[in-house]
Amino acid sequence: MTRLATTIEAILYLKGKPLSLAEIAEFAQCDKEDAEEALIELMGDYAHRESALEIVESNKGYTLQLRETFQDLVHSLIPAELGVGALRTLAAIALKKGSMSQTELVELRGSGAYQHVQELIQQGFVRRRRQSDGRSYWLQVTDKFHQYFQTEQLPQQLQLPLTSDRDEEAENGLENPSETAPETAPETAPETQATAANPAPVGPLPEG
Repeated sequence: MTRLATTIEAILYLKGKPLSLAEIAEFAQCDKEDAEEALIELMGDYAHRESALEIVESNKGYTLQLRETFQDLVHSLIPAELGVGALRTLAAIALKKGSMSQTELVELRGSGAYQHVQELIQQGFVRRRRQSDGRSYWLQVTDKFHQYFQTEQLPQQLQLPLTSDRDEEAENGLENPSETAPETAPETAPETQATAANPAPVGPLPEG
């Protein structure tokens, strides 16, 4: 492969999420025509070798991801600490174009979302920052999320609704979710994004 093609391969791997042709050209410091030619070369190279990875083009851009035949491996690589509730909360954030306010999330998922957010921050899938009014937080999925999951497949993979988990909250003694936890719940996890030393490949969420 040409040096530009290998550079783009590295960019797609490091970013871990779909990139438009313009973004790839900017990161690679080349014009879009050269970037497109290098992408065609790169996609052809992956298509002809027995690799577990592939370059896929979607309406969101180009992604370096795990081939579909290896997607089952993802289930064993997702941190065991993340339960179904936390995964649904993560999906709720991702499906809102990758970001939403914590207030909106709690309205959708119930007060159990506070604990889910803490877990997701600790695992590096979500980062959180205080909004300018100081009354709530803004939540956003991280690059690590895109290394594990394919956002466009989340609705099909999650067979259960993303609204409040009433049964789960009842088991935890949260009979009235709207009143049990204040919006500014104390933080127990760092706000900064965690970085995976060996990021896992992209894949769908397990069925709930």
